[in-house]
Amino acid sequence: MTPRRKRFAIALGILAVVGAVTALVLNAFQSNLVFFYTPSQIAASEAPSGRTFRVGGLVLAGSVQREGVLVRFTVTDTAQNVPVEFSGILPDLFKEGKGVVAQGKLEGGVFRAKEVLAKHDENYMPPEAAQALKNAAQANAKAAATVVTSP
Repeated sequence: MTPRRKRFAIALGILAVVGAVTALVLNAFQSNLVFFYTPSQIAASEAPSGRTFRVGGLVLAGSVQREGVLVRFTVTDTAQNVPVEFSGILPDLFKEGKGVVAQGKLEGGVFRAKEVLAKHDENYMPPEAAQALKNAAQANAKAAATVVTSP
């Protein structure tokens, strides 16, 4: 083999290794990517089925039902509601009417949470959840104004 062919073979080998490593890193990144959706987006079928994602909003008052370690509750953005099931111990700050973010999968119209996070003080809410609640409140206000002004 001539020196030119050796250099070409080495360069080609290095390029193949770099390409394989890049493909593996991007695949790992894609599989660990978890998106956030609001109850309104879930109701509009924008959330993926069979894939892990997060849902956030407020725990609907009067919706928490406990059966041992199984807890059922509803997350709302004031426009739409999503029923959630969680098996495990909830955070101490989990309460009705407070902010929550749950991570899991949507199965048969019920969100099966693997992890539930409660907001840690009165001033904090994930930016996506705060924006979703603001958008839902504006939509509700517009709908109410339309109903009131209709003849």
